[in-house]
Amino acid sequence: MLKSKTEIKKIRKQRIRKRIRKKLQGTPERPRVLVVKSNRYVYAQVIDDLSGRVITSASTLEKDFREKAKNYKNKEACALLGAVLAKRLKEKNITRIVLDRGIYPYHGRVKALAEALRAEGLAF
Repeated sequence: MLKSKTEIKKIRKQRIRKRIRKKLQGTPERPRVLVVKSNRYVYAQVIDDLSGRVITSASTLEKDFREKAKNYKNKEACALLGAVLAKRLKEKNITRIVLDRGIYPYHGRVKALAEALRAEGLAF
């Protein structure tokens, strides 16, 4: 059976996502930070997998972020996003997290966001 390139890519992404999620799980003490990139924006959610709820989130789409940053999807924007997310986590007394990079390799924008979280004092 022939498959289109888009179907093959979709299946490959599902496999990668499943392989990574098999190893990671967020708890109330150590929640999972999920990173999602689109062509325009970057999103980050902090998830407690045991209760199945989102603790907090941040994105380059927010009004506060737009005032601070000129560009919304480069490395500097991701570093600023990491700082904003770390501040929100500290308000909720969370100092340890698990980073879920999703289907994206750990370099570039994802790495910039992770390093900014580490620079703000979060351990993972």
